[in-house]
Amino acid sequence: MAHTLYNIVIFLYGFSIRIAALFNPKAKKFTQGRKGLFKRLHDQFRNNPQPVVWFHCASLGEFEQGRPVIEALREYSSHYRVLLTFFSPSGYEVRKNYAGADEVFYLPLDTPSNAKHFVEIVNPILAVFVKYEFWYNYFDELHQRNIPLLSIAAIFRKEQFIFSRSGRFLLQALNKTQHLFTQNDSSLLLLKQHGIDQATVAGDTRFDRVYALKNQQIDLPVMEKFKGHEPLMVIGSSWKEDMEILLPLINEGFGNLKYVIAPHELTAGSIRAIEEGLQQPFIKYSETDEKDITKARVLIIDNMGLLSKLYRYGEYAYIGGAFGDGLHNTLEAATFGLPVFFGNKNYRKFNEAKELISLGGAFPIGSSDQLRNTLQPLLNSGKRDNLGQKVADYVKQNTGATDSIMAYIKHILPAT
Repeated sequence: MAHTLYNIVIFLYGFSIRIAALFNPKAKKFTQGRKGLFKRLHDQFRNNPQPVVWFHCASLGEFEQGRPVIEALREYSSHYRVLLTFFSPSGYEVRKNYAGADEVFYLPLDTPSNAKHFVEIVNPILAVFVKYEFWYNYFDELHQRNIPLLSIAAIFRKEQFIFSRSGRFLLQALNKTQHLFTQNDSSLLLLKQHGIDQATVAGDTRFDRVYALKNQQIDLPVMEKFKGHEPLMVIGSSWKEDMEILLPLINEGFGNLKYVIAPHELTAGSIRAIEEGLQQPFIKYSETDEKDITKARVLIIDNMGLLSKLYRYGEYAYIGGAFGDGLHNTLEAATFGLPVFFGNKNYRKFNEAKELISLGGAFPIGSSDQLRNTLQPLLNSGKRDNLGQKVADYVKQNTGATDSIMAYIKHILPAT
């Protein structure tokens, strides 16, 4: 009965998205990206002699967790064709040209017929689903065809739907995985308590990803010119609520800091809202070839793909999202040894945020005054550097998840 209700909900969800697509741009991309999808899949895979390894991510955050494993697989062997799928437009639209995958597609909705058709066309020799992606019909179809399925970077909390009476059928789906790699011990314990034994703790692959970024030493001449010799705060993935707290400090010139602002949404409206709130000289990244960047106190990032490269130039970081659906990636800043600030609302389900707080290197903030009072002592470079070292060490000490997962994959896939 629960499985039947699940299929009805998926059908209704698909119908509602089609209606929403008439007036919502994101919903429109969701539906348009799936039009003719099976024909395109068939064209790409019908005469494919290369064995396919399928990675699935919900969106960008999950992609950053799957990416280290994709790239480790590439390094291990070029024999396999990598298929990457996304559920969300915010993942697909940004990473549809990702060079680490041979093909990038949207995932069709999780109906029995879609799952059967998709797996039949692609015929992967291994499927890897990232974090929260537990799709009943896809898991069932892969299981019926004896295709190994791994769940990586998985994280569980007792209040999740999957552990409720109504969600028990999804626990049955988890039992169809060959192995689950969890991020932490508490997730593993929950699985064991519910009879799922094919699981081990590997950790969070994002630590490997951000630690690799730190070691790439990518130089940005624009940032070097903008920063000069002054302290800098990098504001990553900011939303309106975050900027309401930050703007008073920016406009008063607190701490003689410079600021880089990378808004979460790169729409004309979101950029304009930031510009209208600023009383300090600013420049947009897209204009740095035309105007004198040295006179600006604020640099607004108005293009994609730069944020993770910006933190190496900062002394402090503010990470957005916690006043909304959830905190964005703090580890990209932490790996460079930056004390991290974020909103004091929706961060508690992010284990790394709580651990950074316990180390004294991260600070949940609820107001401009609280940010000012918390930041003030850290203007002392000695105290800041001490905390920064703790934060950077924390990232380094938690690397290794990718190696654990790849050790398992190598038992399934030969290198030749």
